[in-house]
Amino acid sequence: MGNRKGFTLIELLVVIGILAVLLAITLIAVNPAQNIEAAEDTQRRNDVTQILNAVGQFMVDNNGNPPSAVTATPTEIGSGTGLIDICADVVPTYIAGLPQDPDLGQDIVDQTECAAAHNTGYEISVSNGRVTVDAPNANSGAGTIQATR
Repeated sequence: MGNRKGFTLIELLVVIGILAVLLAITLIAVNPAQNIEAAEDTQRRNDVTQILNAVGQFMVDNNGNPPSAVTATPTEIGSGTGLIDICADVVPTYIAGLPQDPDLGQDIVDQTECAAAHNTGYEISVSNGRVTVDAPNANSGAGTIQATR
């Protein structure tokens, strides 16, 4: 009989099984969906801070008064019924454009879009002279992302 070269079926199945286990471990460790959610929450933290900084600078220039539309009730920033429109107060003097929640898709509401209907997905309120901006659509298990100053 001749000497046969090659792999047996068992050897091939063992190698495929090992590769499948390694792939499963890699996907669990990397978890792309979780990484995307973490990146979106990082963007929300940045956006909330940018809006808060812009409103803070507005208040510095206006004797500590926030934009007149801001109330004690957390209300979404945007234009339209039931929304607080701060765009004309802060864009472009204090911020180039109002950032939008990553779930809404658009990056910013700039000066040309202030007059049109817009929605940021972020909320703002003022209490005892302290302004709070929050991101209610956060993915994190901790709940709402917010900043107060």
